[in-house]
Amino acid sequence: MQAFLKGAGVGKPLKDKGPAGPSADKKPKTVPWVEKYRPKCVDEVAFQEEVVAVLKKSLEGADLPNLLFYGPPGTGKTSTILAAARELYGPELYRQRVLELNASDERGIQVVREKVKTFAQLTVAGTRPDGKLCPPFKIIILDEADSMTAPAQAALRRTMEKESRTTRFCLICNYISRIIEPLTSRCSKFRFKPLANRIQEERLLEICEKENLKYTRESIEALVQVSEGDLRKAITFLQCAARLNMDKEITDRAIVEIAGVVPSKMIEGLLQTCFKGTFERLEVTVRNLVNDGYAATQILSQLHESIIESDLKDKDKSIITEKMAVVSKCLSDGADEYLQMLSLCSVIMQRAAQS
Repeated sequence: MQAFLKGAGVGKPLKDKGPAGPSADKKPKTVPWVEKYRPKCVDEVAFQEEVVAVLKKSLEGADLPNLLFYGPPGTGKTSTILAAARELYGPELYRQRVLELNASDERGIQVVREKVKTFAQLTVAGTRPDGKLCPPFKIIILDEADSMTAPAQAALRRTMEKESRTTRFCLICNYISRIIEPLTSRCSKFRFKPLANRIQEERLLEICEKENLKYTRESIEALVQVSEGDLRKAITFLQCAARLNMDKEITDRAIVEIAGVVPSKMIEGLLQTCFKGTFERLEVTVRNLVNDGYAATQILSQLHESIIESDLKDKDKSIITEKMAVVSKCLSDGADEYLQMLSLCSVIMQRAAQS
Protein backbone atom coordinates (compact mmCIF):
# COMPACT_ATOMS: atom_id res chain seq x y z
CA MET A 1 0.00 0.00 0.00
CA GLN A 2 2.84 2.39 0.93
CA ALA A 3 4.62 1.58 -2.33
CA PHE A 4 1.43 2.38 -4.26
CA LEU A 5 1.06 5.75 -2.53
CA LYS A 6 4.71 6.54 -3.08
CA GLY A 7 4.39 5.74 -6.78
CA ALA A 8 1.32 7.93 -7.12
CA GLY A 9 3.27 10.87 -5.78
CA VAL A 10 0.87 11.61 -2.91
CA GLY A 11 2.10 14.43 -0.72
CA LYS A 12 4.37 15.96 -3.38
CA PRO A 13 3.70 19.64 -4.14
CA LEU A 14 2.23 20.18 -7.59
CA LYS A 15 4.31 22.29 -9.98
CA ASP A 16 2.76 25.51 -11.29
CA LYS A 17 2.54 25.06 -15.02
CA GLY A 18 1.67 28.73 -15.66
CA PRO A 19 -0.98 30.03 -18.01
CA ALA A 20 -2.22 27.52 -20.56
CA GLY A 21 -2.33 29.55 -23.74
CA PRO A 22 -4.66 32.41 -24.67
CA SER A 23 -7.62 31.05 -22.66
CA ALA A 24 -5.83 32.03 -19.44
CA ASP A 25 -5.52 35.68 -20.52
CA LYS A 26 -7.73 38.06 -18.61
CA LYS A 27 -10.77 39.11 -20.60
CA PRO A 28 -11.84 42.75 -20.46
CA LYS A 29 -14.50 43.32 -17.82
CA THR A 30 -17.93 43.58 -19.43
CA VAL A 31 -20.21 46.23 -17.92
CA PRO A 32 -23.76 47.21 -18.98
CA TRP A 33 -23.65 50.43 -20.97
CA VAL A 34 -25.96 52.07 -18.43
CA GLU A 35 -23.14 51.77 -15.85
CA LYS A 36 -20.31 52.30 -18.35
CA TYR A 37 -21.67 55.68 -19.47
CA ARG A 38 -23.03 56.83 -16.11
CA PRO A 39 -21.87 60.45 -15.42
CA LYS A 40 -18.56 60.49 -13.51
CA CYS A 41 -18.87 64.15 -12.46
CA VAL A 42 -21.67 66.68 -11.98
CA ASP A 43 -20.81 68.49 -15.25
CA GLU A 44 -21.65 65.35 -17.25
CA VAL A 45 -25.26 65.23 -15.97
CA ALA A 46 -27.58 66.00 -18.89
CA PHE A 47 -30.47 68.53 -18.95
CA GLN A 48 -30.95 69.13 -15.19
CA GLU A 49 -29.49 72.66 -15.09
CA GLU A 50 -30.97 73.83 -11.75
CA VAL A 51 -29.80 70.78 -9.80
CA VAL A 52 -26.33 70.89 -11.37
CA ALA A 53 -25.94 74.61 -10.58
CA VAL A 54 -26.88 74.13 -6.91
CA LEU A 55 -24.63 71.09 -6.51
CA LYS A 56 -21.64 72.85 -8.12
CA LYS A 57 -21.99 75.76 -5.68
CA SER A 58 -22.29 73.28 -2.80
CA LEU A 59 -19.18 71.43 -3.98
CA GLU A 60 -17.20 74.68 -4.10
CA GLY A 61 -18.19 75.53 -0.52
CA ALA A 62 -18.00 71.85 0.57
CA ASP A 63 -21.40 72.15 2.24
CA LEU A 64 -24.60 70.40 1.30
CA PRO A 65 -28.21 70.52 2.56
CA ASN A 66 -30.40 67.45 2.91
CA LEU A 67 -31.68 66.70 -0.60
CA LEU A 68 -34.88 65.26 -2.06
CA PHE A 69 -34.72 64.30 -5.76
CA TYR A 70 -37.99 63.32 -7.43
CA GLY A 71 -39.14 62.73 -11.00
CA PRO A 72 -39.67 60.01 -13.63
CA PRO A 73 -37.26 57.03 -13.88
CA GLY A 74 -34.11 57.28 -16.00
CA THR A 75 -33.70 61.07 -15.67
CA GLY A 76 -30.43 60.99 -13.68
CA LYS A 77 -31.44 61.25 -10.00
CA THR A 78 -29.15 58.53 -8.63
CA SER A 79 -26.36 59.33 -11.11
CA THR A 80 -26.32 63.00 -10.03
CA ILE A 81 -25.86 62.39 -6.30
CA LEU A 82 -23.29 59.60 -6.90
CA ALA A 83 -21.27 61.91 -9.18
CA ALA A 84 -21.43 64.70 -6.57
CA ALA A 85 -20.30 62.32 -3.80
CA ARG A 86 -17.33 61.14 -5.89
CA GLU A 87 -16.24 64.74 -6.46
CA LEU A 88 -16.59 65.56 -2.76
CA TYR A 89 -14.69 62.59 -1.32
CA GLY A 90 -12.46 61.28 -4.09
CA PRO A 91 -12.14 57.58 -5.01
CA GLU A 92 -10.47 56.48 -1.75
CA LEU A 93 -12.87 57.97 0.82
CA TYR A 94 -16.01 57.44 -1.27
CA ARG A 95 -16.75 53.93 0.05
CA GLN A 96 -16.27 54.93 3.68
CA ARG A 97 -18.31 58.14 3.55
CA VAL A 98 -21.31 57.13 1.38
CA LEU A 99 -24.02 54.65 2.38
CA GLU A 100 -26.39 53.78 -0.46
CA LEU A 101 -29.57 51.89 0.39
CA ASN A 102 -32.29 50.83 -2.01
CA ALA A 103 -35.36 51.54 0.06
CA SER A 104 -37.57 49.21 -1.99
CA ASP A 105 -35.61 46.26 -0.55
CA GLU A 106 -34.74 47.77 2.85
CA ARG A 107 -37.65 49.98 3.80
CA GLY A 108 -38.69 48.92 7.32
CA ILE A 109 -38.20 50.81 10.57
CA GLN A 110 -35.58 48.24 11.66
CA VAL A 111 -33.22 49.31 8.85
CA VAL A 112 -33.53 52.97 9.87
CA ARG A 113 -32.86 52.08 13.51
CA GLU A 114 -29.88 49.84 12.77
CA LYS A 115 -28.04 50.57 9.49
CA VAL A 116 -28.90 54.25 9.00
CA LYS A 117 -28.61 55.32 12.64
CA THR A 118 -25.31 53.47 13.22
CA PHE A 119 -23.74 54.92 10.06
CA ALA A 120 -25.03 58.44 10.82
CA GLN A 121 -23.47 58.49 14.32
CA LEU A 122 -19.91 57.99 13.03
CA THR A 123 -17.77 61.15 12.95
CA VAL A 124 -15.31 61.81 10.13
CA ALA A 125 -12.30 64.03 9.43
CA GLY A 126 -12.32 67.00 7.08
CA THR A 127 -9.33 66.07 4.90
CA ARG A 128 -8.69 63.53 2.15
CA PRO A 129 -5.61 61.29 1.73
CA ASP A 130 -4.52 63.47 -1.23
CA GLY A 131 -4.47 66.54 1.06
CA LYS A 132 -7.55 68.26 -0.39
CA LEU A 133 -10.26 69.52 1.91
CA CYS A 134 -13.45 67.51 2.10
CA PRO A 135 -16.62 68.09 4.14
CA PRO A 136 -16.72 66.69 7.70
CA PHE A 137 -19.96 64.82 7.03
CA LYS A 138 -21.11 61.58 5.40
CA ILE A 139 -23.90 61.10 2.83
CA ILE A 140 -26.71 58.55 3.16
CA ILE A 141 -28.54 57.92 -0.14
CA LEU A 142 -32.00 56.35 0.17
CA ASP A 143 -33.07 55.29 -3.31
CA GLU A 144 -36.80 54.67 -3.95
CA ALA A 145 -37.65 56.36 -0.65
CA ASP A 146 -41.35 56.50 -1.61
CA SER A 147 -41.44 52.74 -0.91
CA MET A 148 -40.54 53.26 2.76
CA THR A 149 -43.24 52.61 5.33
CA ALA A 150 -44.69 55.59 7.24
CA PRO A 151 -43.14 54.50 10.60
CA ALA A 152 -39.71 54.17 8.91
CA GLN A 153 -40.08 57.69 7.44
CA ALA A 154 -41.05 59.05 10.87
CA ALA A 155 -38.00 57.38 12.47
CA LEU A 156 -35.81 58.82 9.71
CA ARG A 157 -37.01 62.34 10.53
CA ARG A 158 -35.64 62.10 14.09
CA THR A 159 -32.29 60.71 12.89
CA MET A 160 -32.08 63.50 10.30
CA GLU A 161 -32.46 66.09 13.09
CA LYS A 162 -30.10 64.53 15.64
CA GLU A 163 -27.23 63.70 13.27
CA SER A 164 -27.27 66.94 11.22
CA ARG A 165 -23.66 67.76 12.24
CA THR A 166 -22.17 64.54 10.89
CA THR A 167 -24.55 63.35 8.13
CA ARG A 168 -26.45 64.58 5.07
CA PHE A 169 -29.35 62.65 3.57
CA CYS A 170 -30.39 62.38 -0.07
CA LEU A 171 -33.83 60.86 -0.63
CA ILE A 172 -34.64 59.73 -4.19
CA CYS A 173 -38.18 58.91 -5.31
CA ASN A 174 -40.57 58.92 -8.27
CA TYR A 175 -43.59 60.28 -6.37
CA ILE A 176 -43.03 63.09 -3.85
CA SER A 177 -46.64 62.75 -2.62
CA ARG A 178 -45.64 59.47 -0.90
CA ILE A 179 -43.03 61.17 1.29
CA ILE A 180 -44.38 62.48 4.60
CA GLU A 181 -44.49 66.27 5.06
CA PRO A 182 -42.01 66.40 8.01
CA LEU A 183 -39.33 64.83 5.74
CA THR A 184 -39.99 67.03 2.68
CA SER A 185 -39.81 70.19 4.84
CA ARG A 186 -36.29 69.21 6.01
CA CYS A 187 -34.92 68.76 2.47
CA SER A 188 -34.16 70.92 -0.55
CA LYS A 189 -36.49 69.57 -3.24
CA PHE A 190 -35.42 69.17 -6.87
CA ARG A 191 -37.67 67.92 -9.64
CA PHE A 192 -35.93 65.99 -12.42
CA LYS A 193 -37.61 66.58 -15.78
CA PRO A 194 -37.99 63.92 -18.49
CA LEU A 195 -35.07 64.37 -20.89
CA ALA A 196 -35.72 66.39 -24.05
CA ASN A 197 -35.49 64.47 -27.35
CA ARG A 198 -32.48 66.51 -28.49
CA ILE A 199 -30.51 65.72 -25.30
CA GLN A 200 -31.30 62.01 -25.59
CA GLU A 201 -30.26 61.96 -29.25
CA GLU A 202 -26.92 63.64 -28.43
CA ARG A 203 -26.11 61.12 -25.68
CA LEU A 204 -27.14 58.12 -27.81
CA LEU A 205 -25.08 59.32 -30.80
CA GLU A 206 -22.09 59.80 -28.48
CA ILE A 207 -22.40 56.18 -27.29
CA CYS A 208 -22.76 54.95 -30.91
CA GLU A 209 -19.51 56.76 -31.81
CA LYS A 210 -17.59 55.27 -28.85
CA GLU A 211 -18.89 51.73 -29.51
CA ASN A 212 -18.37 52.00 -33.32
CA LEU A 213 -21.98 51.09 -34.07
CA LYS A 214 -23.64 51.27 -37.48
CA TYR A 215 -27.02 52.95 -37.19
CA THR A 216 -29.65 54.84 -39.16
CA ARG A 217 -31.15 58.19 -38.28
CA GLU A 218 -34.58 56.53 -38.01
CA SER A 219 -33.26 54.03 -35.43
CA ILE A 220 -32.10 56.85 -33.10
CA GLU A 221 -35.47 58.61 -33.50
CA ALA A 222 -37.25 55.31 -32.71
CA LEU A 223 -35.10 54.87 -29.57
CA VAL A 224 -36.03 58.35 -28.34
CA GLN A 225 -39.71 57.73 -29.06
CA VAL A 226 -40.02 54.33 -27.32
CA SER A 227 -38.02 55.41 -24.24
CA GLU A 228 -40.40 58.35 -23.43
CA GLY A 229 -37.75 60.54 -21.77
CA ASP A 230 -36.08 57.64 -19.91
CA LEU A 231 -32.40 57.70 -20.97
CA ARG A 232 -31.59 54.50 -19.05
CA LYS A 233 -34.24 52.61 -21.04
CA ALA A 234 -32.93 54.10 -24.33
CA ILE A 235 -29.32 53.03 -23.59
CA THR A 236 -30.46 49.50 -22.61
CA PHE A 237 -32.45 49.12 -25.85
CA LEU A 238 -29.44 50.38 -27.82
CA GLN A 239 -27.16 47.77 -26.22
CA CYS A 240 -29.70 45.00 -26.95
CA ALA A 241 -29.98 46.13 -30.58
CA ALA A 242 -26.16 46.26 -30.90
CA ARG A 243 -25.86 42.66 -29.63
CA LEU A 244 -28.68 41.50 -31.92
CA ASN A 245 -27.15 43.11 -35.04
CA MET A 246 -23.45 42.51 -34.37
CA ASP A 247 -22.06 43.55 -37.77
CA LYS A 248 -25.21 44.89 -39.38
CA GLU A 249 -26.81 48.30 -39.24
CA ILE A 250 -29.24 48.99 -36.37
CA THR A 251 -32.66 49.77 -37.86
CA ASP A 252 -35.81 51.33 -36.42
CA ARG A 253 -37.58 47.98 -36.97
CA ALA A 254 -35.10 46.21 -34.67
CA ILE A 255 -35.63 48.88 -31.99
CA VAL A 256 -39.43 48.51 -32.17
CA GLU A 257 -39.17 44.71 -31.85
CA ILE A 258 -36.80 44.88 -28.86
CA ALA A 259 -38.92 47.48 -27.06
CA GLY A 260 -42.10 45.41 -27.45
CA VAL A 261 -43.89 48.39 -28.98
CA VAL A 262 -46.84 47.70 -31.28
CA PRO A 263 -46.00 48.90 -34.84
CA SER A 264 -47.89 52.09 -35.66
CA LYS A 265 -49.43 50.44 -38.77
CA MET A 266 -51.15 47.86 -36.55
CA ILE A 267 -52.57 50.56 -34.25
CA GLU A 268 -53.79 52.54 -37.30
CA GLY A 269 -55.35 49.35 -38.72
CA LEU A 270 -57.15 48.67 -35.40
CA LEU A 271 -58.54 52.22 -35.29
CA GLN A 272 -59.66 52.05 -38.93
CA THR A 273 -61.53 48.83 -38.11
CA CYS A 274 -63.18 50.59 -35.13
CA PHE A 275 -64.17 53.60 -37.25
CA LYS A 276 -65.32 51.87 -40.46
CA GLY A 277 -65.35 48.07 -40.02
CA THR A 278 -67.79 45.50 -38.67
CA PHE A 279 -67.81 43.93 -35.21
CA GLU A 280 -66.85 40.52 -36.69
CA ARG A 281 -63.77 42.06 -38.33
CA LEU A 282 -62.94 43.86 -35.08
CA GLU A 283 -62.98 40.55 -33.17
CA VAL A 284 -60.46 39.04 -35.60
CA THR A 285 -58.16 42.12 -35.49
CA VAL A 286 -58.08 42.23 -31.67
CA ARG A 287 -57.53 38.45 -31.41
CA ASN A 288 -54.60 38.64 -33.85
CA LEU A 289 -52.99 41.48 -31.87
CA VAL A 290 -53.25 39.60 -28.56
CA ASN A 291 -52.17 36.27 -30.09
CA ASP A 292 -49.09 37.95 -31.61
CA GLY A 293 -47.88 38.50 -28.03
CA TYR A 294 -48.30 42.27 -27.76
CA ALA A 295 -49.05 43.39 -24.19
CA ALA A 296 -52.56 44.78 -23.73
CA THR A 297 -51.17 47.60 -21.54
CA GLN A 298 -48.86 48.63 -24.41
CA ILE A 299 -51.74 48.56 -26.92
CA LEU A 300 -53.80 50.63 -24.47
CA SER A 301 -51.04 53.22 -24.06
CA GLN A 302 -50.58 53.66 -27.82
CA LEU A 303 -54.35 53.71 -28.45
CA HIS A 304 -54.66 56.50 -25.87
CA GLU A 305 -52.19 58.69 -27.80
CA SER A 306 -53.95 58.01 -31.11
CA ILE A 307 -57.42 58.76 -29.69
CA ILE A 308 -56.26 62.07 -28.19
CA GLU A 309 -54.82 63.12 -31.58
CA SER A 310 -57.88 61.91 -33.59
CA ASP A 311 -60.70 64.07 -35.02
CA LEU A 312 -63.37 62.76 -32.62
CA LYS A 313 -65.44 65.23 -30.58
CA ASP A 314 -64.21 66.09 -27.08
CA LYS A 315 -67.23 64.39 -25.49
CA ASP A 316 -66.50 61.14 -27.37
CA LYS A 317 -62.82 61.33 -26.41
CA SER A 318 -63.72 61.74 -22.73
CA ILE A 319 -66.07 58.70 -22.81
CA ILE A 320 -63.39 56.55 -24.54
CA THR A 321 -60.59 57.62 -22.17
CA GLU A 322 -62.85 56.93 -19.17
CA LYS A 323 -63.39 53.42 -20.53
CA MET A 324 -59.60 53.12 -20.96
CA ALA A 325 -59.14 53.88 -17.25
CA VAL A 326 -61.60 51.08 -16.35
CA VAL A 327 -59.85 48.65 -18.72
CA SER A 328 -56.43 49.57 -17.28
CA LYS A 329 -57.68 48.80 -13.75
CA CYS A 330 -59.18 45.47 -14.90
CA LEU A 331 -55.90 44.49 -16.61
CA SER A 332 -53.90 45.27 -13.46
CA ASP A 333 -56.33 43.03 -11.54
CA GLY A 334 -55.56 40.16 -13.95
CA ALA A 335 -58.56 40.25 -16.30
CA ASP A 336 -58.48 38.56 -19.73
CA GLU A 337 -56.58 40.75 -22.22
CA TYR A 338 -58.63 39.81 -25.29
CA LEU A 339 -62.01 40.52 -23.64
CA GLN A 340 -60.84 43.83 -22.18
CA MET A 341 -59.42 45.07 -25.50
CA LEU A 342 -62.58 43.97 -27.33
CA SER A 343 -64.69 45.81 -24.74
CA LEU A 344 -62.66 49.02 -25.25
CA CYS A 345 -62.68 48.79 -29.05
CA SER A 346 -66.45 48.26 -29.10
CA VAL A 347 -66.88 51.53 -27.17
CA ILE A 348 -64.58 53.31 -29.69
CA MET A 349 -66.67 51.80 -32.53
CA GLN A 350 -69.91 52.94 -30.87
CA ARG A 351 -68.72 56.54 -30.35
CA ALA A 352 -67.31 56.71 -33.91
CA ALA A 353 -70.65 55.53 -35.35
CA GLN A 354 -72.59 58.16 -33.37
CA SER A 355 -70.29 61.03 -34.41
